[in-house]
Amino acid sequence: MEIKVMDIIQNKINLFEYDIHHMRQFFLSIQEKKFRADQIMKWIYHQNCTSFEKMHNLPIELRLKLVKLACIIPLKFIKEQHSLDGSIKWGVLVGKQLVEAVYMPEKNRNTLCISTQVGCVLKCTFCLTGKQGFKRNLTVSEIIGQIWLAKYIINKTKKKKKNMLITNIVLMGMGEPLLNFNNVVTAIKIMQHPLCLGFSKRKITLSTVGIVPAIKKLMNTVDVNLAISLHAPNDDLRSKIMPINNIYNIKDILSAAKKYIQKSKANRSGITIEYIMLNNINDSLIHAYQLVKILSNIKSKINLIPYNYITGSSLNCSSQSQINLFYNFLLKKKCLVTIRKNRGIDIQAACGQLKGNIQTK
Repeated sequence: MEIKVMDIIQNKINLFEYDIHHMRQFFLSIQEKKFRADQIMKWIYHQNCTSFEKMHNLPIELRLKLVKLACIIPLKFIKEQHSLDGSIKWGVLVGKQLVEAVYMPEKNRNTLCISTQVGCVLKCTFCLTGKQGFKRNLTVSEIIGQIWLAKYIINKTKKKKKNMLITNIVLMGMGEPLLNFNNVVTAIKIMQHPLCLGFSKRKITLSTVGIVPAIKKLMNTVDVNLAISLHAPNDDLRSKIMPINNIYNIKDILSAAKKYIQKSKANRSGITIEYIMLNNINDSLIHAYQLVKILSNIKSKINLIPYNYITGSSLNCSSQSQINLFYNFLLKKKCLVTIRKNRGIDIQAACGQLKGNIQTK
């Protein structure tokens, strides 16, 4: 687990950095019983409390000790935009940088899409985040802080609007989660632990372009829904739109993913294959046939994603009729396939549109 300087406020550790294991170790290191760590976690995540003074079931002496040694510093949302479809995009201040998180309400679930990096190094041609360059990884507290603050805001408004509580988390915002492996794994442990955020492993989805060594490593650390950003059915095409394919090819990615889901309980229905629909690039029936072929030996569900236009890009979204042809071909081949309903397009909050505000100096 990496703790950045910005998460030590006047030499005080920000307790948002700790999963339950590290929190218990921290309390033992200051000569306190580890059950106190469990109490702290409940205050932070169940009561949304960031003040030691208000933690009335802790001895006064312990509260005074914690004030000297630690802090609970939440993130700040400095910008909020509301979409006509009900989605909310928040600009999240992390140091001097701005990243973005998106809340997407639906009939049967409410999903929060969070970021894991400031910018992205991968430079996928269809994604605005990659065009902003890469600054740094987010810390554990910055990843978890997006969920904690969104939950806090929603809890304040749920009396006015029913059924707003966050039910699902997707690590599909800015950045590649598996290139921030240690911090993301610790954050997922916090998301899943019942003393913390308490999300089921099936309610958390990690989307990756396919960092093969990290997928193999993930197998022995945490269990989540795995989504592979595939977007092309052959290596030549994928390398053109996703340069990372020159390092990790489709065969190796799917092999690693297959091994992951064999051990996973969260992926009983298979991994999600994300496939962006780009006009005259990857949307022909030949491409659909190739996609069926490469996925024939792996349990999967295909999510077709209409491309969201980026200013200045030469790419365009496939026509609705072509998307339907592609979709119906996959259905006839007995594939489990859906077409993603893009949310927040009017506020630049849809897939591939997140950019934040990346300062390079």
